[in-house]
Amino acid sequence: MTATSNILLTILFLIYSQGNNLQEEQLQIRMRKNWGFSSGTGKIQGTFTIISSGPDDLSRVVFYIDDQVLGEVNEEPFNFQFNTDSYSLGPHRLYALGYTNGGKGLSSNILQVEFVSSEEGWQTAMNIIIPLVVIILGAVGLAFLVPLIFTRGKKEQLPPGAPRNYGHYGGAICPKCKRPFSRHIYGLNLGLHKYDRCPYCGKWSLVRRASREELEAAEAAEIQAAQEGVFEPEKSKEEELRKDIEDSRFEDL
Repeated sequence: MTATSNILLTILFLIYSQGNNLQEEQLQIRMRKNWGFSSGTGKIQGTFTIISSGPDDLSRVVFYIDDQVLGEVNEEPFNFQFNTDSYSLGPHRLYALGYTNGGKGLSSNILQVEFVSSEEGWQTAMNIIIPLVVIILGAVGLAFLVPLIFTRGKKEQLPPGAPRNYGHYGGAICPKCKRPFSRHIYGLNLGLHKYDRCPYCGKWSLVRRASREELEAAEAAEIQAAQEGVFEPEKSKEEELRKDIEDSRFEDL
């Protein structure tokens, strides 16, 4: 390696080391909301905590609001809690000065905030929350009503004992026809139960997620009922029409 290369590597190392030292000696502050309102754009109201972080030998931090002392902390964690209602409404600057064990002074970044009244805070929050609630309720309503409209009168013709995949939402047992079926994504969640539609009898019911053992027992009961002639799958409209046509051939005119 040449002398020129050695010099370049040494310069790069010094720059890197100096950058790390500056980063370690910085005092950084950020805010955490304890209770109240925060718009995300600087408008706040309520109780907040200023959290500071600095070098390992940090011994004291003084927090400021504009040019007045907000508070002083002399031991870890170097955090300070305050309530915006104790100060005038409007824009403010929050920052901190830190001191190390060796007496070195450190200055922090500046947080630009605006203290607002509780009325304005809640009004702004409601302006954000209400449209979100409307959108969520609308999405839930569409997810429930669209399948209700398009599946109305439609029934699946699945033979007893046919293989089933109960999927992510698990299976349930219809309280009307006693057949096990896969719960649907459009079913309305009501705590531990879903208001869901049985694809075989077409009836809507409150059903809970059945265990694997319960589903297997329902499948076995379905097969047993079919063997005994108790269970007969409901015919589709096309099958019923075809049967009516066949039966009409033997009627006297």
